[in-house]
Amino acid sequence: MAKAFLTVDDVTRSFPLPKGGSYVALKNIDLQIAEGEFISLIGHSGCGKSTLLNLMAGLDQANTGGILMENRQVTDPGPDRMVVFQNYSLLPWQTVRQNIALAVNNVMREAGEAERRERIEASIALVGLGHAADKHPGELSGGMKQRVAIARALAIRPKLLLLDEPFGALDALTRGNLQQQLMQICQQAGVTTVMVTHSVDEALLLSDRVVCLTNGPAAGIGQIVPVTLPRPRQRLEVMEHPDYYKLRSELINFLQQQRRLKQHRQTLTTPTVAGAAPSSTAKAAGLTPRKVRLGYLPGLDVAPLAVGLERGFFAERDTQIIPVVFHRWQQMEEQLRSGELDVAITSASAPLALNLGLQGQGAWPAITPMTVTRNGNAICLARRFRDLQIDGLSALAERLKGREWPLRLAIGQQGSMQELLLRHWLASGGIDPDRDVEFKVLSPMAMQAALLAGEIDGFIAGRYRVAKAVESGLAYVVATDLDIWSNHPEKVLTCHEGWAANNEALLLDLCSGLIRGGQICEDGGQHDNLVGLLSRPQWLGTDSALALQRQFDLGPGEASGRRLPLNRYHGDRAHVANPAEGAWILTQFSRWGWCPFPGNRLELLGQVYRNDLCSAALEQAGLPALRPERQPIPLACGLPFDQDDPLRYLEQLPFSRTTATAVS
Repeated sequence: MAKAFLTVDDVTRSFPLPKGGSYVALKNIDLQIAEGEFISLIGHSGCGKSTLLNLMAGLDQANTGGILMENRQVTDPGPDRMVVFQNYSLLPWQTVRQNIALAVNNVMREAGEAERRERIEASIALVGLGHAADKHPGELSGGMKQRVAIARALAIRPKLLLLDEPFGALDALTRGNLQQQLMQICQQAGVTTVMVTHSVDEALLLSDRVVCLTNGPAAGIGQIVPVTLPRPRQRLEVMEHPDYYKLRSELINFLQQQRRLKQHRQTLTTPTVAGAAPSSTAKAAGLTPRKVRLGYLPGLDVAPLAVGLERGFFAERDTQIIPVVFHRWQQMEEQLRSGELDVAITSASAPLALNLGLQGQGAWPAITPMTVTRNGNAICLARRFRDLQIDGLSALAERLKGREWPLRLAIGQQGSMQELLLRHWLASGGIDPDRDVEFKVLSPMAMQAALLAGEIDGFIAGRYRVAKAVESGLAYVVATDLDIWSNHPEKVLTCHEGWAANNEALLLDLCSGLIRGGQICEDGGQHDNLVGLLSRPQWLGTDSALALQRQFDLGPGEASGRRLPLNRYHGDRAHVANPAEGAWILTQFSRWGWCPFPGNRLELLGQVYRNDLCSAALEQAGLPALRPERQPIPLACGLPFDQDDPLRYLEQLPFSRTTATAVS
């Protein structure tokens, strides 16, 4: 896109409620608009479309964030921005010419009378109302009144034209004619335009991009759809274009998914899954359970939990966390599904995998309110591969050419984030994971022994397990997750949707405690204390924690001189439950043929990624709420991932076993 003419920067707008509290209309809106671009805003009623338009006009001010136009902050109305409302806003006692003159004379006070008259007449001619110039609004049709309003707005030559459902009250024929005229007028005047509309067809006919807003309250940008139809456009030609109905279906699908998501939230009831809701005794007494059974596997990802318990972050809110340790991911997920656990620290891919029923189980409505850790993985190979001078991906790919037996690599869980990263890394180097590699699912605790026994050739795991294998001389590192996707989500908090709905306050206490624990984990001055804490038997034990105190060179060649990556626990949006990251995970599920790419991805992601809960937990922890970023994600494949067009990304990936898109 061209240089931004208008920038909406992290805008949030809330309104006070009569009985206290506030209603958040818009939350964390980021948008850049190029000069001369035509943007349409669509979304269901109450999603803040008109509120956003008023903020751009300077008629209202954001609570946080700001709007820049040509690098100047918009703080009040001005003649460089004009708004056309649905109700025309014409003075009934003034003629067409006088209504337009009112704006021109007010703005062009220093211009001569002849210049102002010329501007007025040119504006009247622009909208084809010369024959009605001396008529009053009461003598005009609805379409003619709207043309007067548009002419008045354009007469002062604004840089930004803002249209709030300008044709909503018109009949279909008048509306169609005015749409065509508006398109021609905007192109002729070269004016940047933002229009609120409920009509998908109107948005496609007029727009360069359509910005789709999610449901309110706290509405955000759910999707941005580029309209690639060629200009100049004629309605019938547009409808005959091969891309038209694809774009139309995409917009309608977005609106339908938002409607279903809203209905789902409104009708969410206590599930029948065991352990998903408070006990009947507690409910009858009006009490909320204050105990949380939390499952985890030993690893650096437990550090925020260990710190939170040690510092009393949960106890101070009268919440008892009962940590339950597991040694196999599958066993932990089985107990989460059965209700024996309330929540668990799982792989970042688990909430979506559970919802889709990927492991042969039925679909289970999991959500994630926060990301616990990011990064922290490494891929290591048996020492004998170093003797073969395999110092990176390219050398490994060359060595595998013509080999009749597969490379044996261990993963901790099928479909985990670690497996997705490993597969993506291999494929980016020309290695087909399904043809050239045999994946063995092993407990992370068993990987080093399997490497020693020669049962595997390598594995992907967290930093401290890799560190131990490197320290023992069994393995060396060929890549880290920083080479694949820097700052990717690694472990997330996962629970049943019904449990979260019935225990929201308890869940927020847990999340805010983990966030505060993560903040301490990322404090370099706390490193020794953290190692001492994790050395305790109930966490990682002495050997594992001591391995964390040492620095390990990753190995020869491409990795020489680099160090094992650390987990990210806090800062730079580390905790955000980001649906864009979930969209990438869905592309990988589909890429390897595990499931069709879901046609209702936005609805699914909206259900699973509960950043509203993350924001509430951050605020409870005394920290500012954070928004997910919309920038494309850079990955090892060299193809930036755009959350608004995941299928295009998926179609470009090598070795793809993509199945047909699932019906929404």
